[in-house]
Amino acid sequence: MVDLLIIEDNPELGTILCDFLARDGYSLYLAKSGEEGMEFIRENTVRLVLLDVMLPGMDGFGVCQLIRAQGNIPIIIISARVDKRDKIAGLELGADDYVEKPFDIDVLSAKIAAQIRRNYEFKDKSRVLSDGDITIDLNATAVYFRNKPLVMTVKEYELMLLFLNNKGKTLRKEWLFDKVWGTDSFSEPSTLTVHINKLREKIEATPKNPKKIITVWGVGYKYEAL
Repeated sequence: MVDLLIIEDNPELGTILCDFLARDGYSLYLAKSGEEGMEFIRENTVRLVLLDVMLPGMDGFGVCQLIRAQGNIPIIIISARVDKRDKIAGLELGADDYVEKPFDIDVLSAKIAAQIRRNYEFKDKSRVLSDGDITIDLNATAVYFRNKPLVMTVKEYELMLLFLNNKGKTLRKEWLFDKVWGTDSFSEPSTLTVHINKLREKIEATPKNPKKIITVWGVGYKYEAL
């Protein structure tokens, strides 16, 4: 098992990331293409992926989609593509964060630590939450809908956990954002809307007319218990 898989084709930046993050105590593997990164994931356990977008061959968006289809490994995209549409695309494909180049290496390290802490802290618990067709296995960090596992990003999982722990309560957008992304996050508030929509697509019979995750206009969202 390695802590961090870095998929970055720029050899200078890849070396800098490896040197710096190794000093933080992480075990690492540097892949120079999406194909190499996917091959490594198929044969090894990875705790988090740092993923460039502009890669030779398969681009980072394609890699992100493939990784997410296989499980809930946290993914942080690091990219020089700063257009809002690229950020939204990355998040919709399953990335847990999107960091623009050039970035502060200390900030990136803090984001990595937060993702690992949030993802694996839940595994220390051994409870099951359920509501109707939805079950959350906290020990396995897994969500099931009608007894079938759902593929979710870490952020989607955390939102689902907050909703089931606060059934029937109106949760303010600002509170949800701070709980999941943190007060020091550089992500945009619109990121929350993107993740709510993805959750609805997975658990609602009609996502555009949701019955479970209800919008409370001007305030936030409410999870309606069955």
